[in-house]
Amino acid sequence: MTRSTPDSAPPSPARVLIADDQPDVLEALRLLLKVQGFQLQLARSPAEILAAIEGHEFDAVLIDLNYTRDTTSGHEGLDLLGKIAALDATLPVLVMTAWGSVEGAVDAVRRGARDYIQKPWDNARLLTTLRTQIDLARAQRRTGKLEGENERLRGRAELPELVAGSKAMAPILRVLERIAPSDAAVLITGEHGTGKEVVARWLHAASRRAARPFVAVNAGALGEGVFESELFGHVKGAFTDAKTDRIGCFELADGGTLFLDEIANMPAAQQAKLLRVLQTGELHRVGSSKLRKVDVRVLAATNAPLEQLTAGGAFREDLLYRLNTVEVHLPPLRERKEDILRLAEHFLRAKSPRYGGKVVDLDASARQALLEHRWPGNVRELEHVIERALLLTGGSAIGVEDLALRGGSARGPVFEDMTLEQAERHLIAQALARCNNNVSEAAQRLGLSRSAFYRRMARYGLEP
Repeated sequence: MTRSTPDSAPPSPARVLIADDQPDVLEALRLLLKVQGFQLQLARSPAEILAAIEGHEFDAVLIDLNYTRDTTSGHEGLDLLGKIAALDATLPVLVMTAWGSVEGAVDAVRRGARDYIQKPWDNARLLTTLRTQIDLARAQRRTGKLEGENERLRGRAELPELVAGSKAMAPILRVLERIAPSDAAVLITGEHGTGKEVVARWLHAASRRAARPFVAVNAGALGEGVFESELFGHVKGAFTDAKTDRIGCFELADGGTLFLDEIANMPAAQQAKLLRVLQTGELHRVGSSKLRKVDVRVLAATNAPLEQLTAGGAFREDLLYRLNTVEVHLPPLRERKEDILRLAEHFLRAKSPRYGGKVVDLDASARQALLEHRWPGNVRELEHVIERALLLTGGSAIGVEDLALRGGSARGPVFEDMTLEQAERHLIAQALARCNNNVSEAAQRLGLSRSAFYRRMARYGLEP
């Protein structure tokens, strides 16, 4: 496994081909992806798609399944998949489909599409899916192999989603490396924002199922009335609003990975229904008597203490045993302080191109503030702080004022875990930040001469 470091070169902007016969759909996709820093080319027909792929290199292709007016069968898109594969078998293709033709999207995945996007799409899911497939394809191309599982596990290909060099994360990384190729169920625990879904996506990408779908669902947010329909699907007429057949998440993930987030929030009745499918690998769509087999690796996540919930009867013990063949606990960011600056610089490199690419670094005051902050929201909070700072900063480097840290900040001196040298460095960096890098004023505040202040700055690697 390759771990991202501050010395890693920033990735080049991804080039994406998007294709649809509806101009308004193309324009909406163009606006969404352009703002996110993607380089785009548009196409409106299968012929234009193939010509574009023959003439240019792309990191991903996002195509509709239908191009002939009044046609909804998806045959054009399915035929197109084979032609694209003949031109470039490593090129990730994502298909778009309307709600009523999800069956065609599943067929497309079986024929080689990496994933599908349902219209009307969710912007966050579309962007996450697209970036995941681009990162995976780039890693596979670097190894020179289509699957690349062994190379990734041996550290010869980069999976940039995991940024972890701290001692607290080292044993976790070793466990992830060992379990990734297996089909073992994994329960990922940790506080909100610690990266549970990121780990789940990495496990999928490093598994033998990497070319198959990764489907994520917030299991704890599904109400009693929609739980079975969402997870197992339904047939037309099964209930009042069932106007078409619908494929559930288990079937969508067939051959791939199903990620069940917030698993502890599932009511007891839903737990029993989930347990049966996990035990048998069989399900019935709501309203259907047809038995369907699925081959799915299940990853689950929670921030709740499942063993305590099990002891109190709120969570089924037999379901817990099905979910936690291996349990991976992610520590909060405050327990992996060595990763704070690594993660901050990772987010800075990843997000800076979307905001003009002018910001290249964090100044000393910002670095010190990041290390002192308590991070109650963990890695997710850090990511949001960096993105907000990129929007607020007016310079080429982010300063402490750009971070706008609130809440769990160390506003006063927090020296209980510091050495004397660390405390002195903190005071000097804080004085510089408060005085807008005016050395004379900062030295006066601390009762030092300019020369003594400069000597301490040089000693601790600080610059005005």
